[in-house]
Amino acid sequence: MNINMTLIGQSITFMIFVWFCMKFVWPPIVEALETRKKQIADGLAAADRGKHELELAARRATETMHDAKIKASEIIAQADKRASQIIEEAKVAAKGEGERILIAARAEIQQETHRAREALRGDVANLVIAGAGKVLRREVNAQAHADLLEAIKNEL
Repeated sequence: MNINMTLIGQSITFMIFVWFCMKFVWPPIVEALETRKKQIADGLAAADRGKHELELAARRATETMHDAKIKASEIIAQADKRASQIIEEAKVAAKGEGERILIAARAEIQQETHRAREALRGDVANLVIAGAGKVLRREVNAQAHADLLEAIKNEL
């Protein structure tokens, strides 16, 4: 065996091995590396998007909290205003009710006064007749008695 032949045989075998590796081994490895590279790039891009979205969400949350505080203060102000209105309406209603009760009480007092006067007129008329009857010591007939009572009532 000649060293040149061995070297040529080994060179041909190495060339076949390189060709075999380039044809069958290297493409799947390159493809796997490219896929992995793409996944890593996508993951980094997604992380950047997530970070950006997190910042946006934090800003939106801050804005939403600010808006909520403003709305809450407006609602509280409206509630205070409505409470004041209700109190004023209640005062007006109570005043009106008090006036109505006072008017009704005055009307009732007036009616009671009128009834008391009528009763007093009747009692005075009876007393006058009784007194007159004692003075005269005689009895007046019923019709004359009724006429006399009515006349005295009308005069009082």
